[in-house]
Amino acid sequence: MTAPAENNTNIARHLALMAAASPTTAALKIPRGRTTAGAIDYLTLTFSELAAEVAAWQLRLTTAGVQSGDRTLLMVRQGLPLIASAFALFSLGAVPVVIDPGMGLKNFLACVARSRPSALVGIPLARILSHLFRPTFSSIKHRIPAGSALTSRLTRPDLQNPKPLVVANRKTSDLAAVLFTSGSTGAPKGVCYEHGHFDAQVRLIRATYSIQPGEIDLPLLPIFALFNPALGMTTIVPEIDPRRPADLNPAHLVQAIRQENVTHSFGSPTLWHKIGAHCVAEHITLPTIRRILCAGAPVPASLWSTSQSFLPNGQLHSPYGATESLPLSTISSAEVRHLLSDKGHSPLGACVGRPVAEITIKIIAPTDTPLPDLTSARELPPREIGEIIATGPVVTQSYDALPESTALAKISSPGGIYHRLGDCGYLDDDGRLWFCGRKIERVTTAQGLLYTEPCEQIFRTHPRAARCALIGLGPAPDQLPAIVVETSVLNSTEAHALAHELRELALTSPYTAAIKRFFFHPKFPVDVRHNAKIHRLTLTSWARTAKGY
Repeated sequence: MTAPAENNTNIARHLALMAAASPTTAALKIPRGRTTAGAIDYLTLTFSELAAEVAAWQLRLTTAGVQSGDRTLLMVRQGLPLIASAFALFSLGAVPVVIDPGMGLKNFLACVARSRPSALVGIPLARILSHLFRPTFSSIKHRIPAGSALTSRLTRPDLQNPKPLVVANRKTSDLAAVLFTSGSTGAPKGVCYEHGHFDAQVRLIRATYSIQPGEIDLPLLPIFALFNPALGMTTIVPEIDPRRPADLNPAHLVQAIRQENVTHSFGSPTLWHKIGAHCVAEHITLPTIRRILCAGAPVPASLWSTSQSFLPNGQLHSPYGATESLPLSTISSAEVRHLLSDKGHSPLGACVGRPVAEITIKIIAPTDTPLPDLTSARELPPREIGEIIATGPVVTQSYDALPESTALAKISSPGGIYHRLGDCGYLDDDGRLWFCGRKIERVTTAQGLLYTEPCEQIFRTHPRAARCALIGLGPAPDQLPAIVVETSVLNSTEAHALAHELRELALTSPYTAAIKRFFFHPKFPVDVRHNAKIHRLTLTSWARTAKGY
């Protein structure tokens, strides 16, 4: 195996280093059924075997015509196909293009057309789509099959003895990948990741959470498995459909955690709420877990609380950031408990912790226009809600082929590019960041601005309003605030009674006292990636013709 050059920042070099340092350590475990005793049966690949698999993919890609710099659309299964094909592309100096599989065909095709990949690595359905929608896929020159076999190297004779894995030299500023946002509050955008951004993410995630080589990870978001070879962690591929993550079977995931002694996991609050509820109901604990990173939406108070019962030796952490910049800040369950015990502090919003090392966060006066440089922005003092911006080595520089979106989201400064998160919040006197909601979802009433999180946290204390959404009816600046609750009501009598109870809750806080209208929706529209981000603008459109109480 070719040793990576010392000045090489190619993210794939970490796999080569792990294969050399810990060749027999398990890198990846892929579920393939159950044993007669009921245990999960895994195909296990060591770091050395994973490197050989990546080398086999390298051979397939180069034989098919993929070269350094080629954008390559990945439409493969989670687990080994995603990790091996992505690392093969990284090692070649090619650029993986990764788009969420569940964002809808229209959005997906728009992303493909804009990113203009020259190659496609895909399952049969993906290749069929590329022929059915030829104009959209017109830039594709090479189509590389990715079948259903668990590992290409062990099933194809021509790939059993590939050449050693060679990692191309890449500079910090070289484009590494195009990763698309979930599009939860607008059209999905391709984020241009440089090798330096991946390098910084690995460094900050390892340092912030004290991750040690040899740990075992169950990643509930498939793309986060790509960090594990660099972090030296074993990846346990979860039994979960990434197109419908909320349909997970918590018992299967709990079995994997306990059987494989999982120490680490990443997943949304929605997914971990289901797993946690199963643990509480069945009196199960997860003693091997040291940390759970829970992101994608604010962690509800109920999950912070119940996590203590099923994590006897670990903590829940909530990292804050975005596809364009992660991690920016973080908070642990221990700090949340400390904040909740402070009777003199009335929380407004969700605390997402202090900035991690090397990250600077500022709050500026909200505006919907571009800010060419930092002098164009007005920085706000602590405790004043405004727009969140951040800079640091994990902050990406641009969107792919979207100069107007880039201009709107980035602010130049002498110290580096600031990213506008599209979120609103504030910094408290101790430097902690509090999230108050998406800027585009704020409600402008005659009495002032209302933000989603401070309002919704009041109503979430009601047992039937665990998931609710603030919306604004009518045009700004005279919108009528209303709350939509995810629940089914049998008749208008029940609806009126529930609305009365919610109105009583609204009157307990000056912040929500003006909310008098309530709607009930059986199933909220949410993002596919985390199944946690509520599409409030879609609910606003729905409420125009729905019955309110």
